[in-house]
Amino acid sequence: MEYTSLYRRYRPRRFSEIRGQEHVVAALSNAVREDRVSHAYLLSGPRGTGKTTAARILAKVLNCVSPVDGEPCCECESCRSVESGTSFDLHELDAASNNKVDDMRDLLGKVALGTPGRTKVYLLDEVHMLTPGAENALLKTLEEPPAHVVFVMATTEPHKVVETIRSRCQHLELNLLSAEQLESLVADVAADAALGVDAKGLAHAVRSARGSARDALSALDRVAAGGMTVDDTTTTDLLGAIADQDTGRALAALATGITRGREPRVLGEALLGGLREAFLVTMGVPVEQLGEADREQARVFADRVTPAVITRSLETLGAALIDMRRAPDPRVDLEVALVRLTRTVPAEAPSKAVAELALRVERLEATLAEFRGPVGGSAPPPPAAARSKEGPAARAREVLAEKAAPVVPPPPPADDQVEAQGPDDPSTVPTMPVGDLPDRDELALAWADEILPILSKKARARFTAGRFVAVEDGAAVFGLPNEPHMRRCSEMVGDMEVALASRFGVTVPVRMVVDDGRSAKPAPPRPSTPTAPTDDEVDLTGLVDADATAGSAIEKLTEAFPGARLVDSE
Repeated sequence: MEYTSLYRRYRPRRFSEIRGQEHVVAALSNAVREDRVSHAYLLSGPRGTGKTTAARILAKVLNCVSPVDGEPCCECESCRSVESGTSFDLHELDAASNNKVDDMRDLLGKVALGTPGRTKVYLLDEVHMLTPGAENALLKTLEEPPAHVVFVMATTEPHKVVETIRSRCQHLELNLLSAEQLESLVADVAADAALGVDAKGLAHAVRSARGSARDALSALDRVAAGGMTVDDTTTTDLLGAIADQDTGRALAALATGITRGREPRVLGEALLGGLREAFLVTMGVPVEQLGEADREQARVFADRVTPAVITRSLETLGAALIDMRRAPDPRVDLEVALVRLTRTVPAEAPSKAVAELALRVERLEATLAEFRGPVGGSAPPPPAAARSKEGPAARAREVLAEKAAPVVPPPPPADDQVEAQGPDDPSTVPTMPVGDLPDRDELALAWADEILPILSKKARARFTAGRFVAVEDGAAVFGLPNEPHMRRCSEMVGDMEVALASRFGVTVPVRMVVDDGRSAKPAPPRPSTPTAPTDDEVDLTGLVDADATAGSAIEKLTEAFPGARLVDSE
């Protein structure tokens, strides 16, 4: 006698035999009992939960000669023909392979034809695989079918079914079975079939099913045939290695699993499932599809690690599984992910980047505190920023270093000022002698390379269009292209003075003016005959680094739109 697999032999024949789908059973049986059967149903749910089975039972009871309380008799010729697959009242179509417009037109052309029974049932499996053209061809007939036709569509991905079709169907969702329901199912089947499977084999079948009744019976069939000797402990070993932060153990467990014939992606998905179960246990979510042994394993792992470690592991492993789809060797991606999972830095320890940033902030605060100290105090200037090693400005700096301008001592105070102020009066100490101010050339040379980069983003955007035009009356004169721009920059003159103090080590007051181009010192005229210049003949006042973008856009906009107001939108 030909052997029939368990999931086919024990396929439910009546609504009452379907396990774990009481809401679907009640909806369909009540509709038959009260003669309120809809013209179209959409059954959705994971694989192996009973979608096709429920559709076949519905076809049986709709054409049964003697239905009993909304259930088929399973004894008449119509019921037996449906079970054997020879019924003219049930038409099954695999939409995954018959998804073209022509296939759907051929099917719909037979809808209006008569049927031996009372009702013709069309079962479209995997209906989400239909092409847009086939869906449009089905839509009109689905909306207004003949009175003797019922459409039953099954899918594992209802979100992919077009909304116009879903809205014309009664949508019934089937769910995964709990571990307790699967344990009862496999125990009853094993006893009825006299398989002689022990408790360990039954637990393995339930664990392999993951909520699917069909997968549970398939696993039970394999166990009965001797295909289950010991459970694969690869996932358990990997979880333990992650908890212990043992990289060598994790890589060894992965190698063992691959040696047993499991694909790297399958191992990664199993590990991801174990991490998810531990995450749900940590969050206090009941996992009904897990047996007691699996729940205990998830609790043990969740107690050994923090929720942050589980979350980080899920993110890392999920990204690795995505990369494995297009990797030439998926095993490498999984091994790299395991190394990252087993060498995780604790959340309490700050990263190197954060520590370096904190150190820089402390140094900056210390520098600012020195400049804000007692008036007249002499603070050492901070180290100068890195300078450009190329261009005329760099050569000019070298000349300025060799040929420093002599310091002019300040004029002596008047006699009446000396009498009014005592020698110990702190106010007598000048805050900034005129001779200590950098000259215009020093300011111009340091502007683009050293001062502008340390300004804030907003200040840098405003001051880029300007330049230093002179040093007079104890202040650095900063020229801007127009009056509106100068008023906007005046609001942030304090940022400019702080940057200058950080560069030159002295307080440099800044005064804003409108620069019409005549304030800058002209460059020295070129001699008629080329001669070797001496140090006394070199005029360094015009040597500045050219900025190609400085002021050009703002000047052109101001000239093109007289009276316009520039608005800063940071």
